[in-house]
Amino acid sequence: MDRFEAMTVLLRVVTKGSFSAASRELGMPLATVSRKVNELETHLGTKLLVRTTRKVTLTDTGATYVAAARRILEEIDETERVAAGEFHAPRGELILTAPVLFGRMHILPVVTDFLTAFPEINVRLVLSDLNLHLIDDRVDMAVRIGHLPDSSKVAMRIGTMRTVVCASPKLIAGYGMPKSPADLARLPCVNFDFLSPAPAWPFRTKDTKRITDISIAPRLSVSTAEAAVWAAAQGVGATRVLHYQCADAVREERLRIVLADFEVEPFPVHLIHAGRDTLPSKTRVFLDFAAKQLRQGLRSLDGAGS
Repeated sequence: MDRFEAMTVLLRVVTKGSFSAASRELGMPLATVSRKVNELETHLGTKLLVRTTRKVTLTDTGATYVAAARRILEEIDETERVAAGEFHAPRGELILTAPVLFGRMHILPVVTDFLTAFPEINVRLVLSDLNLHLIDDRVDMAVRIGHLPDSSKVAMRIGTMRTVVCASPKLIAGYGMPKSPADLARLPCVNFDFLSPAPAWPFRTKDTKRITDISIAPRLSVSTAEAAVWAAAQGVGATRVLHYQCADAVREERLRIVLADFEVEPFPVHLIHAGRDTLPSKTRVFLDFAAKQLRQGLRSLDGAGS
C-alpha cells in the first residue's frame, strides 16, 4: 500500500464529502477510491470514516488522523518544491483560484502579462464561485471578496468592492429615479439569490449610517450575477450585485447605478495564501506582480459609474 497516496485519497474524500465526488475529482475509479481507504483503515486497525448513503463523516480517530495527514502532505509538498528550486528561483506551476466573472475580467489579464514576464512559471487558473480549500485542493493563492474569517491564511488586501443597485434607463423612465431605498417598494426587482438569500436588501442611512434592510418583492430571482444583470438590462427590474458584475453593462449604458448614497460599506478584496514561514519564489513574485495591477484596476472600477 502506498500510504501517501492513500492519505491523499482520504483527504479528498473528506473534502468532497463523498467517495463518488472524490472519484470524479481524482479521475480514479470509485472502487479504487474505496479500496485505498479500506486498506488504510486495515493498516491502522481502526475506522476513520462512517459511511452512510448520503455522506461520510469522520470518527474521532479519523479527525485526528486527517489533521496529521494534512500537515504531513503539506510538508512533503514544500520539501519537493525546495528540491525543485521553487523556493529560490521563480519556476514551476502556480495554482490560482478566483470567482468566475472577477477572474475572467481582472485576474486573467494579469496572469497573461505574468506568463510573459516569467517564462519558467506555468499557471493553472481555477475559476469557481465556491471557495476552494487552499491546502486540500493544493491551491497556491486565492482571490477572496468579502470579510475573511480568522484562519492561518495570510492575506494581502488589494482593494474594495462596492455592492450596487442598478436599473435600466427604460425602467427608470417608466417608474422614475428612486431617491431613497424606500422607493424600491414601487419598483419591480430582480434578486440575485447568492448575494441576497432573503428578499431584503441592506442599505446605510445617510444620517446615522445605520444598516437597514429594505424588503423587496422580486419579479424574478436568479442564482447567477450574469443572469441578474442581463434581466435588469432588459428592464425586468432593478437588481443588486457586486460592482464588477455590472461594470460592462453600466459602461455600455444598458444599466445605471442608483441609490449610491445609501450603499453599505464595500467588501474588502484580498489575495490569500496558506501561511508558511517561507514562500516559494513563484508565489512571492506573483504577489508582487499582481498586487499593483489589481489595486489600480479596483481603484478605477471604484470610481466608475457612480
